[in-house]
Amino acid sequence: MTDTPPDAPTAAILVIGNEILSGRTKDANLGWLAERLFALGIRVREARVVPDVKADVVAAVNALRTRWTYVFTTGGIGPTHDDITAECVAEAFSVPLEQNEEARRRLEAHYPPGQLNAARLRMANAPVGATLIDNPVSKAPGFRIGNVHVMAGVPSIMHAMFDGIAPTLVGGPPMHARTVRCLLPEGIIAEGLSAVQDRFPAVEIGSYPFYRNQSFGVSLVLRATDEPELEAATAAVADLVRGLGGDPVVETGQG
Repeated sequence: MTDTPPDAPTAAILVIGNEILSGRTKDANLGWLAERLFALGIRVREARVVPDVKADVVAAVNALRTRWTYVFTTGGIGPTHDDITAECVAEAFSVPLEQNEEARRRLEAHYPPGQLNAARLRMANAPVGATLIDNPVSKAPGFRIGNVHVMAGVPSIMHAMFDGIAPTLVGGPPMHARTVRCLLPEGIIAEGLSAVQDRFPAVEIGSYPFYRNQSFGVSLVLRATDEPELEAATAAVADLVRGLGGDPVVETGQG
C-alpha cells in the first residue's frame, strides 16, 4: 500500500465510550465517517476507541491532533456524569471549560419552560474559543476547536452534525476505487499481487480474504487518485487472477 501523498489531508476518528468497549453498543460511526471522508478526498489514517476515562481521552486527543489534519470524535457530549468529552478536550488544549452562551440559548429555545435542568445544561459546555457544530436533530450542539471536531455518539445525530461541517473541510484529490473479487485462496495470489503493487506504486492495493459457501475467496481493493493508473492496475490484477485459474469480478467502489 502506498503512503499518503504529502499534500493530502488526513484524519483520525476517536470513538469515546465504555459501552463500545464492553460490546453493549455496536459502533456504527467509524465506517460511516470513513466512507464520507474518503469521498471528500480525506484519508483516514488512524482510529481509536477509548473508555470514559479522562486521562485516556486527553492523551488520545493530543496524540491524534498533532499527527493528522483533522480529528473527529464521537460520543461523550450528553447530559450524564460520564459524558466528559468537552472537559477532556478543553484540558487537551489547555483552555478553560465554559458554558457557551449560544449553546445555552439553543437549549433554552428547544426545551419547554422548566425542562432545561442542570444535567441538560451540561450540554452547553464547551472549551473557551470553540465554535459550535449545529445539531438539527436534538439541538444540543457539538463544537470545533483547532482541528478537533466533537460530535454526538448517536449515529443519526452525528450524521446530521457531519453533514453540516462537511462543506467546511478542505479535501484532497478524490480517491477512486475498484474491487476485484475471485474464488481463489489469498495465499495463491499473494506473490503475484506483490509484483503488481511494485508496478503501480501510486495505487493502494489491499487484500481481504473471505470464506463463503465452503469456498475461500478474496476481495482485492485498489484505490488511487489517478483513474487511468487505477484502471491499468485493476486490469493487471484481473489478469493475475485469470492466469491463476480464477474468474475475476470487477466492481467500482470500495468493496
